Amino acid sequence: MNMSDFTNLAAELIDAFGEPITGPWNDDVFSKFAIKIFDYQYRTNPSYAQYAKKRGVTPSNIQDWKEIPPVPTLAFKGFPIISGNLGEVETVFTTSGTSRSSHQGKHHILDLSLYRASIMGSMKHHFYAEQSPTLLALVKDPIESPFSSLSFMLGEALHTLSKGSGGFYVDKDNRIQYEELVRHLRELELGKGSVLFAGTAFAFVHWADWLKEKGLCFQLPKDSKIIETGGFKGRSRVVSRSDLYEALANLHGIPVSSIVSEYGMTEMLSQFYEKTAIMSETGEVKHLGYQPPPWLRSLVLDVNTLAPLPAGKEGVLCHFDLANLGSAVAILTEDVGVALRDERIRLVGRLSGSEERGCSLAMDVFCSNQR
Repeated sequence: MNMSDFTNLAAELIDAFGEPITGPWNDDVFSKFAIKIFDYQYRTNPSYAQYAKKRGVTPSNIQDWKEIPPVPTLAFKGFPIISGNLGEVETVFTTSGTSRSSHQGKHHILDLSLYRASIMGSMKHHFYAEQSPTLLALVKDPIESPFSSLSFMLGEALHTLSKGSGGFYVDKDNRIQYEELVRHLRELELGKGSVLFAGTAFAFVHWADWLKEKGLCFQLPKDSKIIETGGFKGRSRVVSRSDLYEALANLHGIPVSSIVSEYGMTEMLSQFYEKTAIMSETGEVKHLGYQPPPWLRSLVLDVNTLAPLPAGKEGVLCHFDLANLGSAVAILTEDVGVALRDERIRLVGRLSGSEERGCSLAMDVFCSNQR
């Protein structure tokens, strides 16, 4: 395998990710990139090539990005998914494991430049288009958590987009640095620059509980935003998304519409972001659907047959992430969702044990090529 193939295609993608986002790419542009990546991955990952052949897809007969055979996210727990040489891996991001499996998923990254370009393109569009806010992160510093893709993402945003203004407020032992964070927020209340406050839902639940216990709240500067990065189940109770958002808005002096939800996964190098709106008639919060960057698209598939479903029908989500050049461009998840307009999706939940036939069959076929 000639590494120049990877290098040249990565350079093309990085240039494309750096263009201002004005909307989804047209289908021909996305398909052209996706098919080139499939051809590269077919040539550089023999196990994936055998899997694709069993699905009846090869570089000689593929016509459209929707035909690319997806790799189940479960496969990342069992095998190195590498399109290239193992010796060329720059880093490995790991998942935290789930209730269904104690094994960690591992995403082997051949070139972090692709991830950086994806991060910069998306976050510039959503959070840095008109300003350079101070970034406060309720996650561990990437130095303390080098295998966390979320810590890496926020570290890149802090140092490049926020120009070093901000910091991380979870220590190496996973403890929130409450007092230090309060001091920094009090300083920022008096300034004119906006704040971008990012963290997991689990961390925000603990932060909100602590603030209520201490009787503290803030009035963040105008145009400040909160990014919630997923996970609504706490260890002792479940907090609804609407309740958490209302609490965070009240505690930080911002409207609920200034809270943005991020949806991503370790197995992908691109993220979705969902904005909210307030219904003028009822005052209720309306979630507008998760918007991908132009280089990320999704299909909603039947849970048993993996056949594509029309818009409005619930099914298992399959993501096609062009940033995943060095691993698998097509990822079959265990998330259930619905397709909306403009490539947006609405998350519904996770597959239950009785709904996994299609994913299990795909996993069985993929595993058969590892033996």
